[in-house]
Amino acid sequence: MHDVAKSDSQRELFRHTLATLAYRGGKTLRDVPPAFADFQGGHGLRTPGQILAHIGDLLDWGLSIAVGQQKWHDSKPLPWEQEVDRFLAALKKFDDFLASGESVHAPLEKLFQGPVADALTHVGQIAILRRLAGSPVKGENYYVADIQLGRVGADQPKAKQEF
Repeated sequence: MHDVAKSDSQRELFRHTLATLAYRGGKTLRDVPPAFADFQGGHGLRTPGQILAHIGDLLDWGLSIAVGQQKWHDSKPLPWEQEVDRFLAALKKFDDFLASGESVHAPLEKLFQGPVADALTHVGQIAILRRLAGSPVKGENYYVADIQLGRVGADQPKAKQEF
C-alpha cells in the first residue's frame, strides 16, 4: 500500500479548502425556491438536483481515494434538503478523516485537482442556475469571509461583505 506523507500545513490548507467549499456551497444551497432542484437551465444540462447529487458523489469518491479504497458511485438525486444534508455529511466525513491524522493514501494535490476542484466548479454552476431561475445568490468578498478550519457543517456565519 502506498502511503503519501504530507506536512501538517498541506493538510490544513486542504481542510481549509473543504471549509471554503462548505461556506460557498452552503450559501449557494440555502433558501432555494421549492422547484429549483428540477430547474432546466437548457437542453442537455443537468438539473441543480443532479449536480448536487454529483457533488456528493465527488466528495465520497475523494474520501475513498484518501483512505486507499477508491470507488465511484453515481447516485440518483434525493430531495433537495436530503442532498444538502448529504453534501454536508460528506464534507464532515472527509474533514474528520483529515483531522484524524491517519495516513492519506493519495497526494493531496491530486485530491484537490480532481474531486475537490470539480465540486467547487459545480457549486458555481448551481449559483449560475439560481440566477437563471430568478433566485440569485448575492456576490461576496470571500477574502474577508469568516471561513474556519473544521467548520464544514450548516453552521456557517453570515457574510461580512456582500454586494
